[in-house]
Amino acid sequence: MFWNKEIECINRDELETLQSQRLQFMLHRMYNNVPFYRKKFDELGIKPEDITSVKQLSQLPFTYKTDLRDNYPFGLCAVPQQQIVRLHASSGTTGKPTVVAYTQHDLDVWSEVIARSFTMAGVGNADTVQVAYGYGLFTGGLGAHYGAEKVGASVIPISGGNTKKQLQLMQDFASTVIACTPSYAAFLGETIVSEGILNNIKLRVGVFGAEPWTEEMRQYIQNTINIKAYNIYGLSEIIGPGVSMECECQNGSHIYEDHFIPEIINPETGEVLPEGELGELVFTTITKEALPLLRYRTRDLCTLTYEQCACGRTLARMGRIVGRSDDMLIVRGVNMFPSQVETVLLELSETTPHYAIIVDRENNLDTLEIHVEISEQYWTDEMKELDAMKKKITHALSNILGLNPAVKLVEPNSMQRFEGKAQRVTDRRKL
Repeated sequence: MFWNKEIECINRDELETLQSQRLQFMLHRMYNNVPFYRKKFDELGIKPEDITSVKQLSQLPFTYKTDLRDNYPFGLCAVPQQQIVRLHASSGTTGKPTVVAYTQHDLDVWSEVIARSFTMAGVGNADTVQVAYGYGLFTGGLGAHYGAEKVGASVIPISGGNTKKQLQLMQDFASTVIACTPSYAAFLGETIVSEGILNNIKLRVGVFGAEPWTEEMRQYIQNTINIKAYNIYGLSEIIGPGVSMECECQNGSHIYEDHFIPEIINPETGEVLPEGELGELVFTTITKEALPLLRYRTRDLCTLTYEQCACGRTLARMGRIVGRSDDMLIVRGVNMFPSQVETVLLELSETTPHYAIIVDRENNLDTLEIHVEISEQYWTDEMKELDAMKKKITHALSNILGLNPAVKLVEPNSMQRFEGKAQRVTDRRKL
């Protein structure tokens, strides 16, 4: 099993010493090998040797996703091309893709942190792991694949989609672990129940990530298919999935601080926030060779705690991602996140977790419309009952959002199901 107790239960002072040593080495590599960072340091009048402790991180500049795009494709790489053995990239649907590069050492670290993640979820060599994340340029599939192999599990590299085949292999190969997005897990669970094959399914663990999801969604998935659902976190720019993972306590995700140093900042001012305060998550990589990143702004909003976990681990824990600072919707001056809608719908027995948010502007006034799918057992043609249901749902949404949305009820199984990352929001003000 890949529980690195020496690191994961390390004394915080010893961890800080290790991080400081690795940070110093990385800063010298950045300064010597990446012109972008050398220029940043020179502009601030900082030399790598000036930074001797992780406590000085706030003196250093941030790195943004636009910096990766501006230096496309290899401008931020710290090694020559001959040492790069793997390339991944974003879809690039909004411009140039962001490219991430790996040396063999980087791939070894990636496999290790995902192996440690699977171990946290109790996955080992007796398990069969069905990887339903996408393979290819997306980091999810291959990341989970090599981590599962490292713990000795049998791996089914089915990738995303093809739900009929997913369920066939899940039964035929007796899969015990499913790795995919939580929205796809919810869809798989619905299909398992509707097809009456729950008794044929041997799943006991789900490892879900690649999109924000709520505690209510976790309970929905767990109750639907009788598994324990774990949250895995990562982003391609840092390494891919495996930056942090929940343990059996399911009380925050442990960050592998021997590889990634986290900070929480005020997204508006860049000020580092105290432990426990909600803000934007920032990471500094300290063992990456091909593409080391300094204070990379993830735009993900969460909290950090450094209190020792009941599992014995001393690694920092990040709370659930409540949204992204760049995905937050401002409607009539009110801040809202899609996760708030999901929370409400999963607490109501009449609704499914499938919904769509449409924001528009009419006569210089923002409008908010939410399409809500009704559960099959509650759907009716009686307008009086539907009106009462709509009133109840609107009231619940208004209470949590601080807005009065226009709610549209839609028939069971009519909303789009997502086999990858869910796309719930259409903001027509931006079109």
